[in-house]
Amino acid sequence: MKKILAMLVTVLVTATTLTAVGVLLPRDDAAALSGADFDPGYIISDEAFFDGGRMSEAQIQGFLDARVGGCLNSACLDVLRTDTTSRAADAMCAPYAGARGESVARIISKVARVCGINPQVILVTLQKEQSLVSGATARQPSAARLERAMGYACPDNVGGACDPTYAGVYNQIYRAAWQFKRYANPPGTSQFFTQYRPGATHSILYNPNPACGTRSVTVRNQATANLYYYTPYTPNQAALSSLRGTGDGCSAYGNRNFWVYFTDWFGSPTSTVAPVGHVDAVTASPGRVTVRGWALDPSSSRSIQVHVYVDGAGTPLNASLSRPDVSAAYPGRGAAHGFAATVEAPEGDRRVCLYAIGTGVNVELSCRTVRVPSVSPVGSVDVLQAQPGGGVLVRGWALDQETSASLRVRLSVDGAATTVTASGDRPDVGRAYPGLGTAHGFETVLRPAAGAREVCVTAVNVGRGSDSRLDCRTVRVPGSVPSGRFDSAKSVAGGIKVSGWALDGLTADPIAVHVYVDGRGTALRADAARTDIGRLYPGFGPRHGFSATLPAGAGRHEVCAYAIKAGTAGTGTLLSCKTVVVENALPVGSLDQVVPTTGGIRVRGWALDPDRGAASSEVHVYVGSRGRAFVADDARSDVARAYPAAGPGHGFDVVVPAATGTQQVCAYAIDSAGGTNPTLGCRTVAMP
Repeated sequence: MKKILAMLVTVLVTATTLTAVGVLLPRDDAAALSGADFDPGYIISDEAFFDGGRMSEAQIQGFLDARVGGCLNSACLDVLRTDTTSRAADAMCAPYAGARGESVARIISKVARVCGINPQVILVTLQKEQSLVSGATARQPSAARLERAMGYACPDNVGGACDPTYAGVYNQIYRAAWQFKRYANPPGTSQFFTQYRPGATHSILYNPNPACGTRSVTVRNQATANLYYYTPYTPNQAALSSLRGTGDGCSAYGNRNFWVYFTDWFGSPTSTVAPVGHVDAVTASPGRVTVRGWALDPSSSRSIQVHVYVDGAGTPLNASLSRPDVSAAYPGRGAAHGFAATVEAPEGDRRVCLYAIGTGVNVELSCRTVRVPSVSPVGSVDVLQAQPGGGVLVRGWALDQETSASLRVRLSVDGAATTVTASGDRPDVGRAYPGLGTAHGFETVLRPAAGAREVCVTAVNVGRGSDSRLDCRTVRVPGSVPSGRFDSAKSVAGGIKVSGWALDGLTADPIAVHVYVDGRGTALRADAARTDIGRLYPGFGPRHGFSATLPAGAGRHEVCAYAIKAGTAGTGTLLSCKTVVVENALPVGSLDQVVPTTGGIRVRGWALDPDRGAASSEVHVYVGSRGRAFVADDARSDVARAYPAAGPGHGFDVVVPAATGTQQVCAYAIDSAGGTNPTLGCRTVAMP
């Protein structure tokens, strides 16, 4: 199948920025390109034409971004997405896995790999056929141009009409690449394409009009033959003399434009001379990366380009500075091969890569990670907390890496701001930022009113960048009146358990808390560890909690807690009052042993009344209907282990007189509140 290029010439446009790692830019020597350099028998080498991995997807995307330069209708190749269909393997291409919403860069990358066609060839063909990569058309392409993107199946001999079977960007790219492989008559196909077979001399038309004549061309390789199969005309002298313009009525421009675009964008399509060079230094300063080194083409004395990429954003450099050492190492190549430049870079860890741009071959000189300092101030708030005695202590450091001068730091409390100068001596900061000195510390005490206050610390910018918020948090500021919280009061065995916390803003020491049960007061000390209070008031530490069990009988009780001001005997702040209902807890115990003994019956066991705490309880022992009262106050370590708060004094071991014969022995624990007296047990004993 033949494809004939439209006769109208496309104006060639160059770009000067990059946006992705490895994207190749227009070369500085493009303007010096001469039609005399065009070899009609060797337009592009096979190595360049069939290198399907020469550009990655990211490099293709970056190239499109840079070339299109701002899409105006959302259909440009740098932003367009389209669904693709899967294609089985054949003699030309490996399988293609279709997907939804693929970018044009991904389509080009995948087609290039499966068909073995250089992505640069595809990009150049998109431009020479429909101007879809660079220029005004590329920024606002029509549907018609996208339908025939590669000009595939659009022969001039039918007026340029395209076969709708192959319409659309994906179909066009895939089928054109497929056709480029088919021209070589790979194994498994017929020997159909022989008209421009390599190694032979062929008469090639200048123009579709046979009257314009032909040129005898010895086609030297398959890649050049492919271009003639696709566009079967060679440029005449008029087209070559006006390399970026129009020739005469017999001029055709397709293969000329392919050669010019490829050379301008990617270097010589036939040369494979690899450049050499060295990166002497890659250093970072606030918001910038500086590179220095040299690069040259060993076959030429002319200066070449070096491309610098910072996380994929690229900048072209001319390696044209004088480097006598390079001249001495490469005699006859001159000294104009050095480069040194500073490029903008965002703060943080950045990947910096440099490439020497040769004629058809680019060489990576270096790729390393550097840490770029911020152009905005940096710093730290080491302390931001309320402190005993009043006020909020603020301590930290701040500096701007563009200057060694001390910065101003803005401190605001609930929006009201004041400014201090970070000029205090901070040797640690000086060690961390060599060359900027040590005068970057600040410390001050703010005096806000008591309560929850929003305190913010901002380093004020100088030069490039903007102010930096170092910290902003809510600080609870205690006042000169004691504060705290009465967390709970609940009924427990032995009375009422109370807990809470209290502190005085004038001291970090624990203060007293007075708790009243029905008006009867007990003095406590708020010195128990409360990590939550330590976090809330870091300047005061955690020792501000209180907890205690206060005696109280069954019934309803009013419990009030007061935080007592430090240094006073009783000036207190009411934390709160709570109503607690204490339920009567029945005594517990056990009848362990009932045996005959001299003088009567030995009865042993234990009993305690939870309402009495550690106080011993009364026990009544009955033999038959006759009872005797005892106090269960013997030491019982086992009871103390089971009831730690009650202690050991709850055992009994007594001898009760008894007559001969069978006797019923029962023991009762006596409830101190007058409630039910539970039975500890009953036993039958035979007395001799």
